[in-house]
Amino acid sequence: MTLTITGARLELGGVLARLPSRARRNAVHINLSGQQANTLLHDGHAWQDFPRTLLAATRRALRAASAADAALFVHASFAFIRAVECGARLAEPLRSCVEAIRECEALVLAGPLPACIVRLGYLYGPHSADLRAYRKAFALGRPYWSGDARARQHHLHQLDAAAALLAAARAGNAGKTFHASDGHAVAFETFMDAFAHRVGRARPLHLPLRSRLLARLLIREEHMQQTALAMPDEALSPRVPGWRPKFADYCSGLDQVIQAWRDEASTESL
Repeated sequence: MTLTITGARLELGGVLARLPSRARRNAVHINLSGQQANTLLHDGHAWQDFPRTLLAATRRALRAASAADAALFVHASFAFIRAVECGARLAEPLRSCVEAIRECEALVLAGPLPACIVRLGYLYGPHSADLRAYRKAFALGRPYWSGDARARQHHLHQLDAAAALLAAARAGNAGKTFHASDGHAVAFETFMDAFAHRVGRARPLHLPLRSRLLARLLIREEHMQQTALAMPDEALSPRVPGWRPKFADYCSGLDQVIQAWRDEASTESL
């Protein structure tokens, strides 16, 4: 497969470029525009100017794919909008972000190239700079915004996300929308506390929900909205045909993150 990528410099782009792709005759273009925001691990800064920049980047990606004579356009989207499709109501500013995401999906499917959509769960992995920042914050004993413990979300390891995008790159998938997550919805608090335990913080501190107004000095509203947005508990469907996550839940995924960092540290010490 001849593979071109919009967003190759993103963390997910680097992971995708390192994975082997099956040899196919036709060229494929994968669009990762906006995926830097598709994680609960940042404080919301990645949502700044998101609606405008996502639409512009998606249009550029479509032009780049046409210039590369791509036979298929694979568009990486956001699994959390499934909550909106299931009836969740959002206020601004996250509502405008969701509207832009849905507009881009429609733009891609109505575009000049055969295309499919892959909605990815919230991303994490050893290449996440935000996750490394959390490791440092936990070492310093800093609290974090854990959100609503009743709201559960779907997560996805970066390696599994890249594999799902490659698996979707088949001509027969044109016109279709798929989902990729580990299939186990879990609250952000549960996810992050499990990570904190793995980096030596037995009792991570949470910013209380009643401190919301004060917390806005450090955390954007979009992040607070996301951690309170419950996704469907059941596995998201339809799933990418022929793909299964290597890391079946966040526990195994976080274990891999820690092991990858240990291996990295060992290599650097040689």
